[in-house]
Amino acid sequence: MKKHLQIDQHIQKPKYQQITDEIIERIQQGLLKRGDQLPTINEITGSLGVARMTVIRAYEELRERGIVAPQHGKGYYIISTDVQATMHVFVLFDAMNAYKEALFLSLREALGEKVSIDLYFHYHELNVFENVIVNNLGNYNFYIVMPHFNEDVSEIVKQIPKEKLLILDIDVDKLDGQYAVLYQDFELNFYQGLTQALTQIKKYKHLTLFLSKNQFQYTPKGILEGFERFCDENNITNEVVFHLDFETLQKDYAYILFLENDLVRFVNKANRKGWKLGKDIGLLSYDDTPIKEVLADTGITTISNDFEEMGKLAGKMVLNRQKGKVRSDCHLIVRGSL
Repeated sequence: MKKHLQIDQHIQKPKYQQITDEIIERIQQGLLKRGDQLPTINEITGSLGVARMTVIRAYEELRERGIVAPQHGKGYYIISTDVQATMHVFVLFDAMNAYKEALFLSLREALGEKVSIDLYFHYHELNVFENVIVNNLGNYNFYIVMPHFNEDVSEIVKQIPKEKLLILDIDVDKLDGQYAVLYQDFELNFYQGLTQALTQIKKYKHLTLFLSKNQFQYTPKGILEGFERFCDENNITNEVVFHLDFETLQKDYAYILFLENDLVRFVNKANRKGWKLGKDIGLLSYDDTPIKEVLADTGITTISNDFEEMGKLAGKMVLNRQKGKVRSDCHLIVRGSL
């Protein structure tokens, strides 16, 4: 910085706020650009005669707003010139797909234009999940995390201050204390959805649940538990498979598939065999998407959360700093495939 920072000892505005405001003003004037290094804490304390904690507080406020970030052993650097944002939010999803996109767009709209969002993905890799979180601790005002793992991640997640955290889509059971959680009860939701579809399912001799090992498809253990509970209570002949040979599809069977590519292959195979969906063979999916509305002309029956509504509620919980656990309900959408 060519010109030293200045503060006015005679006004009531706190000194740390004066430092923060002057840095923001220089960014707005184009005097500070992305990648520029700020003066060290020692340099500012020496030139302005203020306490170290005053400078640290100013830099921490800028860091939480996503404007600056520290580099170990080098000091603080400008990482964003978006000084209009009043809140900088970290969002960590497992992967992007059609319904996650609907969730994200709804969340972004609910948070508003003055909130900037950085979106990350972990792709169900635990080390990626941990590294992304650890490397961004302290850089954001708020953290929204989707911990899509069937193993305990509480030690990783608890590194984020609880007052700045929203756990999204799935609860982390072993977390102690008052956390904000917006979750699906996958066992209950799946069980209730299947129960609502009982009349249609009873038309078929057998019900097969296909749990893909695809990296982009996370299947909570609650899905399997809800499926087994439903089949046991209703005496449904069933099977759970982790590999599905589409050449061996059976007439008068019903199948539950998740991935859109698998649904397309299923429909194509049924068409080649001359089977009519909803009559000769049944098909059910989880999480509704636009393609499931129109696939196979009549659409695919789904058990689905309302992801647009979830995004709106997540944004509200962040802005209001709402704590506690909120369950997001699912519902059955009946179409011609079952």
